[in-house]
Amino acid sequence: MSTPGVMATQVPPEFTVEINERKCVRCKRCTTECGFEALTYSREYDAIVADDAKCVACHRCVTMCPKHAIRVTDNSLAYKANANFSDIHRKNILKQAETGGILLTAMGCDRDYPVLWDHILIDACQVTNPSIDPLREPMELRTYIGRKPDCLEFDPDSDPLKLKTELAPNLKLDVPVVFGGMSYGSVSYPVHKSLMLAAERCGTFMNTGEGGLHRDFYRHKDHVIVQCASGRFGVHEEYLNAGAAIEIKIGQGAKPGIGGHLPGEKVSEDVSKTRMIPAGTDALSPAPHHDIYSIEDLSQLIYALKEATRYRKPVGVKVAAVHNIAAICSGIVRAGADYISIDGFRGGTGAAPRVIRDNVGIPIELALAAVDDRLRQEGIRNQTSLICGGGIRQSSDVIKAIALGADAVMIGTSALVALGCRVCQKCNTGKCSWGIATQNPRLTARLDPEEGAQRLTNLLNAWSHETQEVLGALGVNAIESLRGSRERLRGVGLDEKTLEILGIKPAGR
Repeated sequence: MSTPGVMATQVPPEFTVEINERKCVRCKRCTTECGFEALTYSREYDAIVADDAKCVACHRCVTMCPKHAIRVTDNSLAYKANANFSDIHRKNILKQAETGGILLTAMGCDRDYPVLWDHILIDACQVTNPSIDPLREPMELRTYIGRKPDCLEFDPDSDPLKLKTELAPNLKLDVPVVFGGMSYGSVSYPVHKSLMLAAERCGTFMNTGEGGLHRDFYRHKDHVIVQCASGRFGVHEEYLNAGAAIEIKIGQGAKPGIGGHLPGEKVSEDVSKTRMIPAGTDALSPAPHHDIYSIEDLSQLIYALKEATRYRKPVGVKVAAVHNIAAICSGIVRAGADYISIDGFRGGTGAAPRVIRDNVGIPIELALAAVDDRLRQEGIRNQTSLICGGGIRQSSDVIKAIALGADAVMIGTSALVALGCRVCQKCNTGKCSWGIATQNPRLTARLDPEEGAQRLTNLLNAWSHETQEVLGALGVNAIESLRGSRERLRGVGLDEKTLEILGIKPAGR
């Protein structure tokens, strides 16, 4: 009998947990490893009991079981086949019929939209333009993020080598990859420390996200990009000066047009001090900046931040990839931004309404190509750098993005996967069994920042070696020689309009 006033759920479990009784030694490790409390030990039956309804398939128990006695599989409960009302649609309807609320989710869009990176191939050299051997010749991966001058002026009278042109501040990247914004609160302290250490070791940068910067990390300021978002969480003069660059967050790929949301369960005492908000309260950043309603307003904030930091560091703007992104970015460049971060609709997030994440925004491949093309046509491409993200999974994605026009890419989900994330898409619950998207001290202790930094460093080193191999095959020895060189790309299985927007030819031509 159901409890009066409490609606019994009709939503079936998504997963089934199977425990091999012959292998299980009742060590009970799985019961402590599961952050979602899906596994308990029964004294009565001397067995591990699974509550399938609580399982999210994070696979912590599977990985940590010393006897490999646990399997997590999709629930085989059969729904009558229906091409319009899939099992996912029916489950979501049942959830909302029981709660009356917005369906929250995390990570990037997982719907089966075409991944354009996988329909783009890279050219190679053969005879007349020979390839380069990266094992025997230097391959330059260094690039610079920031505004570039239209031309360089020298003083031929006094010193022909003396530069008269005043150069704007730029960020030097030893690899064309930065760690994208993931706020303290949405991810744990060990995650931020892992990112900081890896950024230092690899000669790149990590982005604080919109949650401020923990005091322990101010000493790493030469490799930090600090973010100024609509909620202004953790933003003050010392914070702005604690980064090598400042980024104004206007939009995010996973949730264009809406603000951020950090559930109160994840706002610990430490997070509250960093964000300058009460502990245990939801951190809700508004959809717009309430002082930005035009390009002129944005320009005013850009130069206010430059004034506050004495024009010593680049100021960029982060926007979500939407249908008119080329015109938006043109205005942002004219507003004075030194770089633009464009986040595609597959970009990750700690929490977002499912309806926004899965249905709003456009792929980063199309947005990047459109923006680079527009800025070149207007003759202002050199006035800004482009960083793109939202679904960068491997080194080939990096290479293709740069050939489409990016100066560098940003990664978030890929970095978390390197740290152990299983993409179970439950970041918003704060129960991450891997110690990544949680503030529970028992869980965060599972992530060793030194090991995490080494894993991230290994990832970027591996991608760097692969990038050098591809550059050699292309017959170029510097990543900047590839930027915007779309002639080196070919499309496979793409329609004519998509090829036109990307600015590439079909394979075979």
